[in-house]
Amino acid sequence: MAEIRDVMSINSIWVPPETTLLEAAHIMREKDIGFLPVGEDDRLVGVVTDRDMTVRAVAQGYHPQSDTVRAIMTPAVYYCYDDQSVAEVCDSMATAKVRRMPVVNRDKRLVGVVSIGDLAQVCGKGQIGETVTKITFNGTRFMEEVRAANTKAA
Repeated sequence: MAEIRDVMSINSIWVPPETTLLEAAHIMREKDIGFLPVGEDDRLVGVVTDRDMTVRAVAQGYHPQSDTVRAIMTPAVYYCYDDQSVAEVCDSMATAKVRRMPVVNRDKRLVGVVSIGDLAQVCGKGQIGETVTKITFNGTRFMEEVRAANTKAA
């Protein structure tokens, strides 16, 4: 099975926590991305997404030109290592219910980003489907629905 370093995006951009919301939004627009890792002292300290910009920044009245990503970033970051298997990271994404993860090396330096789309390029339909389902749905409710559907079909 492939390792994450084989499928991740390596041209990842990260921003320092002092980046203004406006600067981060411009980067997201220019690079056509919705996810920015936040790094400080060469370490991953958080992430900010286009959803954070809307739900946290705009809806709560932050000022794009003066407030920084530190104010709205998610500091508890799920990440994976570049030498982990694709299967492990699919499981981690499903458990964490995230569609993108920063990728770090064993020194915990940011080396890329992996998305569910990256994983779909190398995973079987069953594995990626299961991962997306676990991310999207409540796992218990989903399994109850599957059992009910199987019972009706039988």
